[in-house]
Amino acid sequence: MQTGERGMRAACRAALGALVFLAAACGAPSGPDVRLVIRKGSPFREAAESLAAHGVVRSGRVFAFYAELRGHDRSVRYGTYVLRQRMSWEQTLDALHAGRGIVHSVTIPEGWRLADITPALAEALGVSADSLDAAVRDTALLRRLDVPTATLEGYLFPDTYTFADRTSARDAVAAMVERFERAWNPEWDERLRRIALSRHAVVTLASIVELEVRREEERPVVAAVYLNRLRIGMELQADPTITYALGRKPGRVTLKDLRVRSPYNTYRRRGLPPGPIASPGAASLEATLFPAKVSYRFFVAAPDGHHEFRRTYAEHLAAIELLRRTARADSVKSP
Repeated sequence: MQTGERGMRAACRAALGALVFLAAACGAPSGPDVRLVIRKGSPFREAAESLAAHGVVRSGRVFAFYAELRGHDRSVRYGTYVLRQRMSWEQTLDALHAGRGIVHSVTIPEGWRLADITPALAEALGVSADSLDAAVRDTALLRRLDVPTATLEGYLFPDTYTFADRTSARDAVAAMVERFERAWNPEWDERLRRIALSRHAVVTLASIVELEVRREEERPVVAAVYLNRLRIGMELQADPTITYALGRKPGRVTLKDLRVRSPYNTYRRRGLPPGPIASPGAASLEATLFPAKVSYRFFVAAPDGHHEFRRTYAEHLAAIELLRRTARADSVKSP
């Protein structure tokens, strides 16, 4: 009797398996792309339920059974996938088995330097630092952008990127440069002619503005200060260029730091540095192209992040002293 029951169960399982295999081959992707995560070490049933929840398969339980019959319920590549809804089970399982559809996301904030960007890309893409170093020195891209410096510093546009699995360093960098080119408004080319600056000069100055400003409304004013200094042949005296020359993250600089020998030392050299010191966002690019109409030539940062802007050096020294007195008074009031 037991033998008969086992045989009947086996027959039912075989029949069910045949139906599942028939259903698996049916259907075609017909919905939107969805993003889902297959957690490392998670059981296949969890992955199957996630696929069902996102509309990739109809039934997570039956799909898990199909994967077991195929012998692929233990050979899934983990990661973040972008898959099409209502894929056939065969297509879905093959994608999970081969890792097709895996993507890698990386966010590049405004003001990041190549020294920040390349390690983030290397980790996200699983590529070597050497391959990225070669990619950011791609002479074809440098010529296309008319960049006179040795690297693409400043031209890897800040954004969140989603790269397919096994994207090369060269392709990732090319995609980020293309994003810069899309962000550059074609109408800005006419503006370049009106203000008599090259695009490279604007990107360079915008990168300094990006690192100086903490308050959005101050971008055009800070840009105006630097442009006013350029017009009268005054040194830019931009602290972020000093930390860049020293290979440090942006921060406070000392009198000793100001003595660094570098073409990026804007305290010792007049004019713009050779190239950008970070990747500026669209807001800083636009602020540099369309600065505020002010006559300020000096500014000093307050502890809360805003800047005090002044026209003359004497007014600037007075503003510094005012901020010092305010800071001392606040420290006395603090318990």
